[in-house]
Amino acid sequence: MINRPQSLLVFATLAGGLFIAFLASASSEETQTAIFLPSPLTDQDFLYDGAPEQSLVELGRNLFFDPILSGNRNISCGTCHDPAFGSGDGLALGIGEGGSGAGPQRVTVGPVTGRVPRNAQPLWNIGARSYVSLFHDGRVEALNPADPTGTIRNPAGTDLLNDLSGPLAAQAFFPVTSPIEMAGQYGENLIADAAHHEDRRQIWENLAQRVAGVAEYLEMIRAAFPEITGAEDVDYSHIAEALAAFQTTAFRSDESPFDAVLRSRNLSLISPDAQAGLRLFYGAAGCANCHSGPLLTDHRFHAIAVPQIGPGKGHGGDMTYLRKTGLPGRTEDEGRYRVTGDPADLFAFRTPSLRNVFLTGPWGHNGVFASLEDMVRHHIDPKESFADFDPMDVSLPNLDHVQRLVSRGSALEFGPLEDTRRDAFDLRDGWVMSSPALRDRIVAANSLSPIVLKDEEIGQLVAFLGSLTDPSAVNRSEMIPSDLPSGLHPQPHVQMHAIRH
Repeated sequence: MINRPQSLLVFATLAGGLFIAFLASASSEETQTAIFLPSPLTDQDFLYDGAPEQSLVELGRNLFFDPILSGNRNISCGTCHDPAFGSGDGLALGIGEGGSGAGPQRVTVGPVTGRVPRNAQPLWNIGARSYVSLFHDGRVEALNPADPTGTIRNPAGTDLLNDLSGPLAAQAFFPVTSPIEMAGQYGENLIADAAHHEDRRQIWENLAQRVAGVAEYLEMIRAAFPEITGAEDVDYSHIAEALAAFQTTAFRSDESPFDAVLRSRNLSLISPDAQAGLRLFYGAAGCANCHSGPLLTDHRFHAIAVPQIGPGKGHGGDMTYLRKTGLPGRTEDEGRYRVTGDPADLFAFRTPSLRNVFLTGPWGHNGVFASLEDMVRHHIDPKESFADFDPMDVSLPNLDHVQRLVSRGSALEFGPLEDTRRDAFDLRDGWVMSSPALRDRIVAANSLSPIVLKDEEIGQLVAFLGSLTDPSAVNRSEMIPSDLPSGLHPQPHVQMHAIRH
């Protein structure tokens, strides 16, 4: 009688990845399950081959955490992409301009018109060359992935400055133009006024000159861009390129236990449950059909019936909220469809990378799942999960100071929302999920078929997802400068938020 091992791993290196065959014995029968793991990340997978000029990185580091890029000088890129909160803000839907504080402790201190309609997207490995589209709907996108410096589809069209290095630099042009994110509201500042009139070029010109008007920033810009001689030579593309270079290095993350497996071909470096979860992920559960490659994303867009909360993006033709409350606002978020116009893209959102996924909750394009296990269970049966979803289970930050656009004669002004209309305003957070017609639209677009998994298997999948956590990513607050050339306080302050452990 021949004694057979319970489990034998057979490895073979193929182009682009690692083939692993699991040979499992069961009495007299032997079965084989094959999976294909991606190759590990290397410097060449990143912009600048992973090593941009330090002068460019340092300029970007300061600008990333400097509120100088916001209309009211009170919010930075780092406010919503906090290195202590998984490069997000720990909120389902955040508070942008008009807020104060970091992460889940952020509150309104000035009047706001609403909450940010989508979850702050994590930035891990955002400098990888394979990111040819950005934002949840991919609205900034290199139309020829083989030439990311070529034509870039974007919300500003031909207004976007030319000769950008790629989509990551192009992405930096847009949060500063959003009234609710960074620009502020009409009447508050020149940036906000230009945003109200959708004069993006004016915004970018004003911000470039604001930064270049700081002597220390001008010297940093000249060090990073030798062709610059004076402030008049600076445009927003210099700011955008610096931000892209900084993000490429600051949010690179490839030192997780999973990375160790890819490099060593030794599955024993992760727990037995994580090994079982890996087999499910790349096998029967089908997760790798979309979460593929070394970043665990196919960089494509899929509709999987994620419930909607919050104010939406003003999409769709449904006007029932207006008729019910008298307050303006269409409450749907139709996702990728609003970029492509293709009905097949209705309610589709990009496949997120699963790198450091344990750190990046709440999960979903609008943060509806506070538990990673619940997010996994949603993928197993999206329609059932959607039917069981209760918007009241989602914790959203209070909006203590709300304003709305009102008319004062021939002028447009913002004024406080009347106390008698506050309940009507709050209805928008759950409006879509309260409407059978709007719910049906989301469910009808679902493209993910249900599968059957045991609770034990779900736990194993979650264990595997845990192996994707890079220990150095848990808290990278050391990258936040202690002071800034502008003289403004960095956002966030290291001291102002609870450090995540």
